[in-house]
Amino acid sequence: MRIGCVKEIKKQEYRVGMTPDNARSYVEAGHDVYVEAGLGLGSGFTDEEYERAGARLLETARAVWDHSEMLVKVKEPLPEEYPLFHEGLILYTYLHLAADRPLTEALLKSQVKGIAYETLMEKNNSLPLLAPMSQIAGRLSIQEGAKYLEKMYGGEGVLLSGVPGTPKANVVIIGGGSVGTNACKIAVGMGANVTIMDVNVQRLAYLDDIFGARIQTLMSTDVNIEHALKDADLVVGCVLIPGKKAPKVILRRYLKKMKPGAVIVDVAVDQGGCCETTRVTYHDDPVFKVDDIVHYCVGNMPGAVPRTSTIALTNATLGYGLKIASDGLEEACKKTEVLYSAVNTYAGMVTYQNVALSLGMDYVDVKALMR
Repeated sequence: MRIGCVKEIKKQEYRVGMTPDNARSYVEAGHDVYVEAGLGLGSGFTDEEYERAGARLLETARAVWDHSEMLVKVKEPLPEEYPLFHEGLILYTYLHLAADRPLTEALLKSQVKGIAYETLMEKNNSLPLLAPMSQIAGRLSIQEGAKYLEKMYGGEGVLLSGVPGTPKANVVIIGGGSVGTNACKIAVGMGANVTIMDVNVQRLAYLDDIFGARIQTLMSTDVNIEHALKDADLVVGCVLIPGKKAPKVILRRYLKKMKPGAVIVDVAVDQGGCCETTRVTYHDDPVFKVDDIVHYCVGNMPGAVPRTSTIALTNATLGYGLKIASDGLEEACKKTEVLYSAVNTYAGMVTYQNVALSLGMDYVDVKALMR
């Protein structure tokens, strides 16, 4: 199969969908690999490394799209890339379609086979292609939140850990999945007072076993969220329903009861955000204020650490990508049934139910289309 990889054009996105080592793996499996010149520079990989791995450099992104039967990316395509779609193309990337009707419609119109990293679910209900970015985003959420609590950035001027004789900062984490757990690790490690919420009692029990008396666990209810936010210095929103638009759990009216200069980091921004006042920001201008509350809503948080993020992501995506490339999507799904869960668009139809529900579109079972 002809496999391609292009530079990301999203603002300040330096991650890349394929490292030179990945390219070598595809080549050694018998595939042709095409990469855009300068592909990996933002993540510290040179053109020479890709060439030594057996990849062929092409000067333009359009040339790579045109040559590719399967395109490997990091972020969802932007409108400038829609004209590059072609029928039958396998697009292997994060898609986040539930919050993006124009992209969904463009994929359907071009009959692109959209394979979304974020919805691939293993038999144990884990999300292995989302996990590495969730881990990074969770850890970054505390790092960034701590920075924007500083007075010069509009925060209330609180040190997360405090010092002897002063109060520690109160960190509230809404969502106890991979993002929340990793945020909790860093917040606890920095010495903050940490409260973590989830709708799943078993998950809270698990977190209690891990962190013990160092954290407070609470059921994620409207009442508990509103109450916890009153005393919060830093709030991390990391609510996830795979493939579906994030529910709004931090309401606008809650902000008026929070401390002026408190910080909200909405990690769910890729899925529309879990705060009513969220809007997408970028690394060069990451924060804004609503009702004196600092909002950090960067849509590609792991892009701030592209070397780490690229290696972590491609470690996870390569194995599934090789299966798709070697067997073709349809046969790969039959052999490895968990791949069905990653197919969001196929034959001009939406094939992931939560995406269809979020956008009010018709849903068709991909297994029925692939028969």
